[in-house]
Amino acid sequence: MSDDEMITSAVRRFVKLGGLAGRVGASVVGNQVLDVARSGPGKQVKKTENLVRNAVRIVETLGEMKGAAMKVGQMLSLHDGMLPPEVAEVLRGLQKEAPRVPAEVMGFEIEGALENYDELFESLDLEAFAAASIGQVHRGRLRDGRDVAVKIQYPLIDHIVKADLKNLKTLLRALIALVAEVEFDPIWAELRDRLLEEIDYTHEAENIRRMAELHADVPEIVIPTVVEEATTRNVLTMEYVGGVPPSEACSDRFDQDLKDRWGIVLVEFVLRGLLHHRFLHADPNLANFAFLEDGRVIVYDFGCVKRVPVPLASSYGEIFVAAAKGRGSAMPDILQRMGFHMNDGSALPSEVIDPYVEMFGEILRASPPYTFGDDEDLYRRIFDLGMRNWQRSTDMQFPEDAIFVDRALGGHFGNLSRLRATGPWRDLVLRFACR
Repeated sequence: MSDDEMITSAVRRFVKLGGLAGRVGASVVGNQVLDVARSGPGKQVKKTENLVRNAVRIVETLGEMKGAAMKVGQMLSLHDGMLPPEVAEVLRGLQKEAPRVPAEVMGFEIEGALENYDELFESLDLEAFAAASIGQVHRGRLRDGRDVAVKIQYPLIDHIVKADLKNLKTLLRALIALVAEVEFDPIWAELRDRLLEEIDYTHEAENIRRMAELHADVPEIVIPTVVEEATTRNVLTMEYVGGVPPSEACSDRFDQDLKDRWGIVLVEFVLRGLLHHRFLHADPNLANFAFLEDGRVIVYDFGCVKRVPVPLASSYGEIFVAAAKGRGSAMPDILQRMGFHMNDGSALPSEVIDPYVEMFGEILRASPPYTFGDDEDLYRRIFDLGMRNWQRSTDMQFPEDAIFVDRALGGHFGNLSRLRATGPWRDLVLRFACR
């Protein structure tokens, strides 16, 4: 079986993931034993080296496996704050597009899923124009003349995902044990639940309908319509809405004023979802968006949507306001109430929080407006802070409900940097947080 083929055998996947979990677990134990004999900077260097080795193992194994294996690896690669920068950089290799499945296989899948396939479709291009960890996207046309985009799941993907979960739990427990002393089961439950939701396209269709309702009066956001009669648990058909792909949107082809507008729309989309709707699009990969030359943004993928608890959304609003207004002294109490605290229950020390408050205060300054991607010194300071505070972070706790919220926020920070967007970020934050 070549590297580009999906590993569908449950036994082979069990061996691969089980072996990977065993190697990482043994590495964790060995590192903990050696920690007893180490102290000072040398201990930290060795711990980081061990993490990088394990990250390489993970990328090599998960990168060729679709389903939950690759999806969890991609989720990890977006959580830079949980891992040392060197490890996060290795895991970013899992963000590349997944290998594609042969056309005839996907044709068999959709025809098996839709009993009335021939009645519905005039044509379907079985050569995918996008491929991911759970399925592929194909262009097609219905007999009523509508152009559509069709997501088709890979063969047996639901069984594959469920078979992967046990070994992935062992693997992630071992990896996270290297970087933090946290209660793992709630974190795993959050990751598992989002994974299981993503393999049910009827659930994603419900997310799309709900998101469209919530944005009915927001013309800047374009959400494709679900074609109900051509949607099942493993096939999702939407009316095709084309736009400028991210690679072009971020290029010199477009004026910066337009890129700024796209950036503002993305920020409004995230703030609205988190603070008002509490129904957050939580997969910030820029490939899930396309752009229109009138300033609108198209949102394509709704497999990962986080329903945000009211108290958590309110607390994020408080954090944003405190950062915008320079009230750093309020941060430890807000974070503690959210569930961000030291292992003994005490508040995070101000020396950990204050540098971040200062940096985000720069982003939320009133004048001159901040330009993402323009301040290389800021990124170096964030990197340096992460390295300086990483050892201390192993003694911290965080709420599992924040995992996908932070994933969305952090991911869009990178998206705005790619667009080099400038905007009234302070005004936007205060408008959404204080409403």
